[in-house]
Amino acid sequence: MALRGRRNRTRTTDATPAADATPAADREDDGHRGHAGRLGAYAGRLTAPAGRLGAPAEAVRRRLREGGTGPVPVLLALAVTWIVFQALNANFLSPRNLSVLSVDIVGTGMVAVGIVFVLLIGEIDLAVGSLAGLAGAVFASLNVNLGMPEWLAVLVAVLCGTAAGAVHGFSFARIGVPAFVVTLAGLLVWNGVTLYLLGPDSSINFSEDGLVATLTSRYFDSAVAVYGLAALCTAAYLLVSLHDRGRRTAAGMPCRPTAGIWARTALLALVSFSVVYVLGRFEGLPLALLILLAVIVASDLLLRRTPYGRQVLALGGGAEAARRSGVDVARVRISVFMVSGTLAAVGGLFIASRLTSASQISGSGVLLINAIAAAVIGGTSLFGGRGSTWSALLGVLIIQSIGSGMALLGVQPPVQFMITGGVLFTAVVLDSLTRRSARSRGRV
Repeated sequence: MALRGRRNRTRTTDATPAADATPAADREDDGHRGHAGRLGAYAGRLTAPAGRLGAPAEAVRRRLREGGTGPVPVLLALAVTWIVFQALNANFLSPRNLSVLSVDIVGTGMVAVGIVFVLLIGEIDLAVGSLAGLAGAVFASLNVNLGMPEWLAVLVAVLCGTAAGAVHGFSFARIGVPAFVVTLAGLLVWNGVTLYLLGPDSSINFSEDGLVATLTSRYFDSAVAVYGLAALCTAAYLLVSLHDRGRRTAAGMPCRPTAGIWARTALLALVSFSVVYVLGRFEGLPLALLILLAVIVASDLLLRRTPYGRQVLALGGGAEAARRSGVDVARVRISVFMVSGTLAAVGGLFIASRLTSASQISGSGVLLINAIAAAVIGGTSLFGGRGSTWSALLGVLIIQSIGSGMALLGVQPPVQFMITGGVLFTAVVLDSLTRRSARSRGRV
């Protein structure tokens, strides 16, 4: 497996259609319903006759009745976005542009994954942007100014994000300060600490050959390695799905039909090999993109396959109901903010890596807005109890694709903000209408 670094760094805020999240985002999402009523509806759906499961119209109506439309509208919006910008500028879907976008998407995507955890319990974290900037400033200060080894400086920077998240969670869960207020205060405090660490120059440059810098400059350019990785991921998904189906069948539980599993596997293979082929035509498969996808997969498994994940989703369905079910509400709330703070710090290091410096840009308000917008646009509900970490990837793809396309067309930043805000507003309106429809049917 060959690794190749790219010396010429281009500072950009574009994103990439990295890897399609459809197979995982559309998996069995019983854990994402939020309470027992939705779980019952989902069980009924899986035990329906195979003929009904194969009817697209019936599936759409069923999803609408249950209070969710799945990732289909987001994927359609993403496809329309790409088609429009490709028609306006032929360079939009070029291997070079997609390769650059596939790296630029990582920082915001990491922060957005952490935001998803907080949104799932029906709360908000306004401090993630400042924590991202703080992580970069802590790393640069320790490594450049104090000479601390890079690996240790990275660890301290990430732990700072975790500790800050713990402070936010404790203030909210134990003291009773509203999450909006405590994280708004955190936004100001951590931003102030960042400015203090950066000093009068407001930025600290670090080595382009170091550990952090290479996070966004390493590429896998071996055809055997990248195509083998795509084949391995596809095979792993198929084996896990078939194993899960076998266990459910043996236990007499509802499960997906075999044909559906094979169809999803074929789609995953098509997407994986297409992404590898396109990115391989420029510099190869970015290490940063692989790390983001690994974090998303691990977070998705944590939420769907572990008792902790079920507790998070249960809390999003109602704190009192979760408490009566035996969930330690305070502990889960604190842990969720710790996850958000940790991933915000990791995202900040990736942004600093892209710039090879720590500055105010890493923790700007734009990062906060884009991270929250990515989670909501991707399908995570602002009201809690519904969503997945894959929604962060879908949302950030849309936001960054819009930014990339408008940058290629020479559209001014103010117009970009207005368009992004309009997309976010539309997503929130649809979320509210979906929740109202579900409530009218007794699903919420």
